[in-house]
Amino acid sequence: MSARTLSAVPTAVDDLPLYQIGHRERLDSHFFVMWNLKRWRGSDFRKKAYKDPEVGFYGRELFDLCQDETPVGTLPCDDDGLAFLLRISGAKWRELNGREVSPIYNWHRVRCDNGEIRLAHPVVTELLLEALDSKRRNAAKNADDRMRKRLGTIAAHLAQKVPGGARVAASEERINEISDWIDGAYPGGSATLKRVQEALAELSQRW
Repeated sequence: MSARTLSAVPTAVDDLPLYQIGHRERLDSHFFVMWNLKRWRGSDFRKKAYKDPEVGFYGRELFDLCQDETPVGTLPCDDDGLAFLLRISGAKWRELNGREVSPIYNWHRVRCDNGEIRLAHPVVTELLLEALDSKRRNAAKNADDRMRKRLGTIAAHLAQKVPGGARVAASEERINEISDWIDGAYPGGSATLKRVQEALAELSQRW
């Protein structure tokens, strides 16, 4: 469906679907785009674009350019915005968009969480949701790895460098309490021997 068709059918803003990705979500380290080759080869747009390669080129460009937009994966709705994105004149864009198949074939209007109305593509959205889910899983795994290393460092300090600390090092609960104390006293700080000793001195009065 082209922007020409979209704009010809007035739709109440509240009736538009809500875009599933928030405007604060970023994929700044997203140096490649997951691409389903077989799905692309069988897509209606690719088949139709064979009759008009220029439309196919600009349509393929938009799949990549939307990765840097806000919210990620969307495009502006207006002709001037789309023309600027493709670095072509407004007249050229309107001519392209007026052809039998438009570069924004199968893009549709959505409501974004920042109040904007933009264009989204179902396949682009699907792939980006998968990428964001993978990013969150990796972030959670990295956080778990960092915490395991931190707790191991605290246990090693207690067992090897603090007199009488071996008993405390054997308690997972006590090690976690020491980690929490350090995090509260030194936000973002590492678990140095000095800080472990400070935490132990403070917490041992409550145990």
